[in-house]
Amino acid sequence: MNDSFKKLGINDEIDSILKSIGYVTPTPIQEKTIPFILEGKDLIGQAETGSGKTAACAVPLVQLVDRKVNDIQALILTPTRELAIQYLNEVSSIGKPYGVKAFVVYGGFDIDIQMAKLRDGVHILVATPGRLTDIMYNRQFPLDSVKTFVIDEADEMMKMGFIEDIDFIRKCMIHRHQTLFFSATMPPPIKKLARKYLKEAEHVKLTGRRAQPENLNHCMVSVSSRDKEKALREFLAQEDISQAIIFCNTRRRAEQLAKKIKEFVGGTDFLHGGLKQHQREKILRSFRNRKIKFIITTDVMARGIDVQNVSHIINYEVSQNAEIYIHRSGRTARMGEEGVSVSFVSSGEKEKFEEIKKVSDMNKDNFKKIKYRPSRKKPRL
Repeated sequence: MNDSFKKLGINDEIDSILKSIGYVTPTPIQEKTIPFILEGKDLIGQAETGSGKTAACAVPLVQLVDRKVNDIQALILTPTRELAIQYLNEVSSIGKPYGVKAFVVYGGFDIDIQMAKLRDGVHILVATPGRLTDIMYNRQFPLDSVKTFVIDEADEMMKMGFIEDIDFIRKCMIHRHQTLFFSATMPPPIKKLARKYLKEAEHVKLTGRRAQPENLNHCMVSVSSRDKEKALREFLAQEDISQAIIFCNTRRRAEQLAKKIKEFVGGTDFLHGGLKQHQREKILRSFRNRKIKFIITTDVMARGIDVQNVSHIINYEVSQNAEIYIHRSGRTARMGEEGVSVSFVSSGEKEKFEEIKKVSDMNKDNFKKIKYRPSRKKPRL
């Protein structure tokens, strides 16, 4: 329905902007959360990756901004720079035509330049906790106009050790404000954190047992360790792939594999957290612009990074657990598109893969198993 965002409480001007950028019908997480956010309620949001969670937050936050007040009115914390930039892009695509100014701060960038932009006036600020804490410790930086405080990927924040930074930032906002708490999982420590931060919160949970999209198919390629690299080359050469993300478990393996695959397959690069920020941004931009077809990476790309046109996720190494597998697979089959998650499994990885298979929604209808048989030809694209 063309007016479905309006029925959630979104005004005509923003509804028109959403239509112009291709947002017509809300996703389930958007439909459930936007009315609560507009009402000013505290919120816990759980939803599978690729569900439209970023826009579920960005759309109402833009509408809640008082454009006559040139101060930070919404603060969004994310665990990684890549996710922070994604949030900024989402907010800006809606907010800029509406007259709402958004900005992002993260480490690895000149802090004085960031401060100059903040002094110029920002309505919605996206930040990584470490950099924002640095700014607040060393410079006068009031947050007394913040009406909405967003903590995204809370479980990942805890794993990365950001909770002390988040506590410090929150304690600096002693005035009444709305808190939005998004987390893919809710283990006991995260539940305790939510109780600490939120009051009378609405809980929207759209992650049931079926943790992955119905349009996602799974494939296991049974292969010996010595044949893995060759099997991957042949797969990339023979399969109809628009773009693929290839996951390894370590930075070193990702770099080594990328160098070897580049010898046979064009349009290949690698990405991991050890690269400088400008390098990571350049590689991601090239991938989004489809200048790179195959990107070999670690789990830095498994959570939160929104990349369109990915038809295949390839697990060159089996993930450590089912949760990581689900987040890797979630980079494809997004917004109703078809996708495939392929795992190259050696004999030493079979037990781990079988454990993942039990809890990752693989069944006879969406799963197939292939035994790799080496070809004598050397595939080349």
